[in-house]
Amino acid sequence: MTPATRPAGRRRRGRELALRVLFELEGTDKDADPVLDYQAADMHTASDVTAFAHRIVLGYLRDSRRVDGVIEEASEHWAFEDLGKVERALLRLGAYELLHESETPVAVVIDECVELAKTYAGDDAGPFVNGVLGQVASERV
Repeated sequence: MTPATRPAGRRRRGRELALRVLFELEGTDKDADPVLDYQAADMHTASDVTAFAHRIVLGYLRDSRRVDGVIEEASEHWAFEDLGKVERALLRLGAYELLHESETPVAVVIDECVELAKTYAGDDAGPFVNGVLGQVASERV
């Protein structure tokens, strides 16, 4: 298997797709499915990658109050609405996955969200995302 076809690489692409969808959906009344279809086409993702992102996005939307509450509690010194939009989207997908996708190791979820934070929000976002998701992970155990 090449690195691009390994499951972890495909999951990372799925997380990136979920990030893009959650980012676009925030503050709108858009339906998630067309946004997901558009973003998946834009990223040229395979059907399994899209399905993984779909599961994260719709799962978060179904449980958004609980997930956002857990994030708010874990980010003690930051008001949720004061966080950057990218950071909020990353924390939402990471927290959802930590709370609901128990087959994925905690370290994998956190590490990939930190890498996405660095890519999409800058190097300073990485430690913040790491700290908050580390707190959220304690809820998983």
